[in-house]
Amino acid sequence: MDRKKFLVTASLAAFSISACANVKVDGESSKAEEPEGEGEGKLVGQCATTNDILGPFYRENAPDRSDLTFDGLTGSIVQVKGRVLAEDCISPVKDALIEIWHCDTEGDYDNDTDQYLHRGVQTTSKTGEYSFKTILPGKYLNGRLYRPAHIHFRITSPTSKELVSQIYFMGDPHITEDPWASQDKAADRIRPVILEDVKGNLVVNFDVYTTASEE
Repeated sequence: MDRKKFLVTASLAAFSISACANVKVDGESSKAEEPEGEGEGKLVGQCATTNDILGPFYRENAPDRSDLTFDGLTGSIVQVKGRVLAEDCISPVKDALIEIWHCDTEGDYDNDTDQYLHRGVQTTSKTGEYSFKTILPGKYLNGRLYRPAHIHFRITSPTSKELVSQIYFMGDPHITEDPWASQDKAADRIRPVILEDVKGNLVVNFDVYTTASEE
């Protein structure tokens, strides 16, 4: 598949792989949405992270790793980190499997090599924490428009419904015209890139609020 000529219809085809059993990928979440970091005191489910399209470039069997950087890599290195929390908006979800994937700075995905570049999987700690070292991704054409820079997430655990989502980045001018990033339900997933310390290290914080499994 030629990623640079990726059409909206290709993404729509992925809608059948829904992130949440009670939510259609192109529909609104049945849960009320609240900003991250304000979980305490919320009613059950009110902090749930909303879903987004899986997209056509997901690959199974990415390696278990927290460092996605490598020799010769170009781009701004960033630490993407946060917690996975339960439906009560407070309790950590340990042993949740988090997969992330994104394109390189030229807008290309690694769809074929055994290196699984810009792809990784890890398991949350007992406090629900995760952290990936990677780069800020580039952009690619989606029809006549560029998709805003984004990182894909897929979160699974024995106690939670599967969640497929994406994060975007504040200040990206392509968000407003993007069919998915511009939706109201994506607002809490547009994250700031933070200068965390005096050395100029970049961090993106993203807490994931799950919904309980029905099993």
